[in-house]
Amino acid sequence: MELPIGFEAKYSKLLGDQAEAFLASFDQPIIKAFRINPLKAQQALYDTPFVDKVAWGQWGRVGAVSGHSVDHTTGLIYSQEPSAQLVAEVAHPVPGDKVLDLAAAPGGKSTHLASFLQGAGLLVSNEIFRKRATILSENMERFGVANALVTNHAPADLSPRFAGFFDKIVLDAPCSGEGMFRKDPAAMQYWDVDYPAKCADLQREILTEAVKMLKPGGELTYSTCTFAPEEDEQMIAWLVNEYPWLTIMPINKPAGVDDGRPDWADGNPELAKTARLFPHHLAGEGHFIAKLVSTLTEDDVATKPFKTPNTKVAKDALELWEAFRSVNLPTFQPTQLLSFGDQLYAPPAGIPDLKGISVMRAGVHLGTLKKNRFEPSLALALALHPDQFARVYALTDAEWAKYVHGDTFMVADRTQWSNGWYLLTMNGNGTGFGKLVDGQMKNFYPKGLRFAVRETNIHLEDDLY
Repeated sequence: MELPIGFEAKYSKLLGDQAEAFLASFDQPIIKAFRINPLKAQQALYDTPFVDKVAWGQWGRVGAVSGHSVDHTTGLIYSQEPSAQLVAEVAHPVPGDKVLDLAAAPGGKSTHLASFLQGAGLLVSNEIFRKRATILSENMERFGVANALVTNHAPADLSPRFAGFFDKIVLDAPCSGEGMFRKDPAAMQYWDVDYPAKCADLQREILTEAVKMLKPGGELTYSTCTFAPEEDEQMIAWLVNEYPWLTIMPINKPAGVDDGRPDWADGNPELAKTARLFPHHLAGEGHFIAKLVSTLTEDDVATKPFKTPNTKVAKDALELWEAFRSVNLPTFQPTQLLSFGDQLYAPPAGIPDLKGISVMRAGVHLGTLKKNRFEPSLALALALHPDQFARVYALTDAEWAKYVHGDTFMVADRTQWSNGWYLLTMNGNGTGFGKLVDGQMKNFYPKGLRFAVRETNIHLEDDLY
């Protein structure tokens, strides 16, 4: 690989006798991996092989993901390279936490954080760029995350609304992307010797807003996918000097993960508690991770009470939803509902008033209010466990291929199945909704997601796991 001008010289000087192995790693194959989604009812893989477990965490597997697989389309897996999987493992929220993923697109770390929360607590996943926020929202939907707000704001817009609010904040900061050169060579187009310093200026701006939103005693996890000391150790050195009430926490470092380098910053020995992931020392791309805790107390921070959201939903909309829910979801009763035009959502508990906040997704998108009826969404099918829906139809491979292509199909043994809405499943997990009319399953898979299945899905035997 032809690296950018000045890159080799910089890291030859920084790494000394380690530089040759480091630079040679850019010519090695990338390591592809994914995580299994613990929010799903059934977690055995169906059509995604893997070669090994990722060295950290319980859900990571080394292997490639097909975007047209059963496992991917049902949200059972999320593609994420191994090094990136360590970030949420370090943040490690617990059920009930209020968590902010401040630069969350495309969603790898947010879906991982949601895995730890297990549906309890609040996750705010924010992305400043609208197009990327849309992708983030789609990935959160497929993963079946019910307790998240997906927002589209600059950090400075969020900090006044969420001052001193979050137990855990994760900032996977926009960076110079040196750790992505092997995975995405296009990242080299932006790099020059001054680029890390420019990125560091932006990172300081974002961190200034992030710390305002941290609860007393809360934890901030900062990460980058770059090797640049300007964006890594030097950023953390600046952070603890600027905010003396932030303390660097130790990170449990698996084999192959290196200590941070105090000598690449101001010499503060505490910087050794941070973590560096080098591709010549482990199976993964480049990453840097630091975890800090606020030593402030409640008495040190002035917070204003949050306004509760306006959850008033029109009477006719409630009636349409209740008519659908009572028949099809008798045990599913959201604590509150929100409507955005003709779209109905079940928002997570504990959210503030959303007025003035650009919300891409508020909890679970339940469906669309149409004339005299309610039509459930794909998001609801992906968030539900099959035992929550009154009628469930397990698709065969052939039926699933027809369904994701947008086709209707006739069910076998028509007399066995009554007319009405069905949660369609593959491998024990929801994959969408169908409506049975006299033996024909009407297709409600979204048009924009439809595709042709080009090869037979192979059910992987249990002994592979």
